[in-house]
Amino acid sequence: MTDPAIPDAWCEVHRDRIDANIRIALGLVPKGRRFCAVLKADAYGHGIATVVPLVRAHGIDCIAITSNAEARAVRAAGYGGQLIRLRAATPIETRAALPDRVEEQVGTVEAADNLATLKASGAPVRAHLPLNAMGMSRDGLEIETEDGRAACRAILDRLGDSITAICTHFPSNVPDQLRASATRFQQHADWVLNQGPLIRENLLIHAGSSLTLVSDEPVETDMYRCGALLYGILKPDWRFQTTMTLKTRVVSIGDYPAGATVGYDRTFVLDSPRRLACLSIGYANGIRRAGHNCGTALIGGHESPILGRISMNTTVADVTGLDGISIGDPAVIFGGPRDTATSLEQAEAQFGTIIADLYTDWGQRNHRIIR
Repeated sequence: MTDPAIPDAWCEVHRDRIDANIRIALGLVPKGRRFCAVLKADAYGHGIATVVPLVRAHGIDCIAITSNAEARAVRAAGYGGQLIRLRAATPIETRAALPDRVEEQVGTVEAADNLATLKASGAPVRAHLPLNAMGMSRDGLEIETEDGRAACRAILDRLGDSITAICTHFPSNVPDQLRASATRFQQHADWVLNQGPLIRENLLIHAGSSLTLVSDEPVETDMYRCGALLYGILKPDWRFQTTMTLKTRVVSIGDYPAGATVGYDRTFVLDSPRRLACLSIGYANGIRRAGHNCGTALIGGHESPILGRISMNTTVADVTGLDGISIGDPAVIFGGPRDTATSLEQAEAQFGTIIADLYTDWGQRNHRIIR
């Protein structure tokens, strides 16, 4: 547990940067297309309540979430526009989300039966038909097979014009793969339209993420669903900025002789006397153990190498030769004055995962300060 008055580690969320990123992203959307702001995982760890006012200020009329808690947070933040779920939902989730007017995915006959029951009881139902199109193979309907086509006909029979959208998620944005996926999706969407009850002019057909929007491939879609661009995860050379800074504090400073080992399993041996600082952050705060013996923390304006394995609540940094380092000083793990065009790549290399993973972990495990 974290005391918000004296957090052991904290994330600074930069609202001005999110605002600027949204403005740049909207400028990339082709004329006549819509933009959906993806706020899943509590807005990638930045806080839905922080991001929704910015989305509203830019006139964005669609938000995407995954959980009921996120849907409630979006509505509680004053958003009244279109709200879509980006995954399949259980019947319990679907019923509980009715007050928040969540538009659900319906990729199985069972899901269609559930929504048809809700519709018969008088509940408003607006469903999106997700097509796999030989893609992600998680919750989209695959109509390459006869069984899939039969299931699609059954879904159409049960829900009819309550299906207001057809969608997919591309598994790769490598140009030739994206081109092939987009073509297949359009073919599958056309097949669905040829089955009867749906009218193209009344449908939203949406596909494509942040990576799709910044690709050089023209993709037929009525709407792009974007998360990564909002948080500066892509294209720093296009002026997108990282939106989170992760900080902690120096809690101890000590001098250790040559031959002393650092951390569990003795993975680092001092080859000379060193002055080491203990930082109040560890894997409980989302600092992956994969980051041991690599990377640095910015302490007193100096890059201090991280030594030894990351512990649950502590990390060790080398401050040998640095003057003026004191207990209580802040240490920057990511972002802040260290933001450069290569900072994203460096963090991903250090921790062995993508920035979206790190943001959501850091933002949800640590105290957040809104800047």
